[in-house]
Amino acid sequence: MSEQSTPSPTPAAEAASDPAATLPQEISSALKRDPAGLVAAIVQQHDTNEVLMLGWMDDEALRRTMTTGRVTFYSRSRQEYWRKGDTSGHVQFVKSVALDCDGDALLVRVDQVGAACHTGTRTCFDGRELTVVAGNRD
Repeated sequence: MSEQSTPSPTPAAEAASDPAATLPQEISSALKRDPAGLVAAIVQQHDTNEVLMLGWMDDEALRRTMTTGRVTFYSRSRQEYWRKGDTSGHVQFVKSVALDCDGDALLVRVDQVGAACHTGTRTCFDGRELTVVAGNRD
């Protein structure tokens, strides 16, 4: 029998369904979310410092990331949670999570298995450099 996909509840509704499983208040209150309730999550390879990708998290995605050892994002286009690597096999194993000084971005350091980008490249930035005028220290 084939698996059928069912739409996930909205972020707030899903988190509210299990009140015991919530992000600690001190972390939640430190987050500065966009109008959709999301925070940017920069993903970096833990041992090379390579920036791999940018994803979005709400409180529930961050809680899952911090408590399962695997990165979970909230998909803005599909309006559902997704755990990196569940369909592609390109898993991100969490090594650490940090909140920036303004509370509006997360740094998730991971051990990346395979490509981080859905296009198949190692990072979402590979081959996408823009032409700039480079500055120099004088």
